[in-house]
Amino acid sequence: MIKKLLFLFAILIITSCSDNGVANKNPYIPNYSFTVDINTSLPAYSNLKFASNAIFYAGAGARGLIVFNTGSGYNAFDAACPNQALSNCSTLTIKGINAICPCDSKEYSLFTGLSDLQYPLKQYRVEVIGTVIRVYN
Repeated sequence: MIKKLLFLFAILIITSCSDNGVANKNPYIPNYSFTVDINTSLPAYSNLKFASNAIFYAGAGARGLIVFNTGSGYNAFDAACPNQALSNCSTLTIKGINAICPCDSKEYSLFTGLSDLQYPLKQYRVEVIGTVIRVYN
């Protein structure tokens, strides 16, 4: 009886574990592996020290990264329009606390990544180490 209870308890623990990840399933944006360190001590990224500021970081993900200071942490999203196939117009631009897709003029919240369309912004993991923001997937 004790063995059965231990087995049941072990199964319960294993099935309740999470990878603390974000669901990144999007048919328009491919999955690229990367790790980027953004040093907020550098002038190009110093705006990230303040709430509600965002920066564009080229060279990672499908179309670059948008990193946003929420005031209580950081969000990092792919700069590819999540509801458009990759094309000349499918790189998001930053407008205050939103990102705009030039293809369809839809806005996405940089706090949540959501809009009124089917797919939200593709979100990546963020880790803060001193003055460095590490973005990875």
